[in-house]
Amino acid sequence: MSGKEPLLGTLKVCILNLQGCSSPYTDACPYIQPFCEVLEMILRKGIKQPVLGLNRKDYWHWLEQLPQQETPQSTTLLSMMIEKTNSSGKVLTAQGKGRYFLRLALNRKLLAAAFQQLVKTPRLLEWYEPLTSILGQEDLSEPFLSLMLVVTEMDFSLDLQNSSFLDESWQLPVCLTYETVPCRELGMVLRYLDGRIFITDVLPQSQAKVDEVVLVGDVIDEINGFSLRNASNGQAGTVLQKLKGKPLSFRLIRWKWHDGGMYKPLLPYLKILREKIPSFQLQHEHQCKEKSEARSLQGGRLLYNLRYLGQVNVGKYGGKEVLDRGIPMVLEKHLPPQVVLFDVKETEVLVLQKPTSKTFPVWEGVWTTVKSLLSAL
Repeated sequence: MSGKEPLLGTLKVCILNLQGCSSPYTDACPYIQPFCEVLEMILRKGIKQPVLGLNRKDYWHWLEQLPQQETPQSTTLLSMMIEKTNSSGKVLTAQGKGRYFLRLALNRKLLAAAFQQLVKTPRLLEWYEPLTSILGQEDLSEPFLSLMLVVTEMDFSLDLQNSSFLDESWQLPVCLTYETVPCRELGMVLRYLDGRIFITDVLPQSQAKVDEVVLVGDVIDEINGFSLRNASNGQAGTVLQKLKGKPLSFRLIRWKWHDGGMYKPLLPYLKILREKIPSFQLQHEHQCKEKSEARSLQGGRLLYNLRYLGQVNVGKYGGKEVLDRGIPMVLEKHLPPQVVLFDVKETEVLVLQKPTSKTFPVWEGVWTTVKSLLSAL
């Protein structure tokens, strides 16, 4: 039957290609995107549109009606997926929500259940032209459902956090996490553009510059789990103010894709940025940390020029668990920073005041906390 409809034959090939990859299937598999694109073509084929072409309909518009049509046995699972899709702050359009739902359904093995509910519900089938659609014709919908049952038996582990560009494209960006210690100024210059936050500069000698994670041109997607998709002007600063004194975790979207070239959905944004900021240039690489002047290797030890912000007794044990408690205690003292030499030897760590070489207390077991309270010059 699939020979009558080329899209069904293409979908079958995509599934076979997926099965040739190792399971579970992740976004790293090169056949995920082609499979999703063909599936979307099938779901869009033959959807009835308004006569004047206004408020065009997409497959998400009937998907979100599924909870009203479900049998009691399937109500909970599909309703939860619809609710999760609607509550995601990273997709704003019907296209983005439909794509998010499909990826979620793949992870939860419920893709076939959603389409089975459609073909059993005459009111939902009215969304499709009976002569031009695949889902509206029984001789085509049956082989399609058979393929979806095969997909349901496959294990998917797709990154649902990486959803901020589904409104524009099935191509997903490279994402990474940037974690840093509390500091007064991170040194990232931000520009808000159509609800996205671009890093347009990283200031010299700032914390972000020293950490060497952020690249100029990257997008801030989250801060400590708070989504900044569709952010209003100044929203990142508001979030950071609420997190003052706490360790920070940024989810960044790289402007570079896996092949080293530009992530294509960013092209329109970057073009506008160049027009608005003539000096704006994408940053391709970081300065090599080994060439940094902030530290040098002497006699088998590392020397850092740092600012000493103070010390506090956190008890006998000084693992990373004490950071959340110890850092605010030091910052609340508001002591003037002092230029020091951070001397990392093989068996001990010393903090020496310049130029007197006065030694500050760095107890064994808590030096990790003290180090986290120092910011590079």
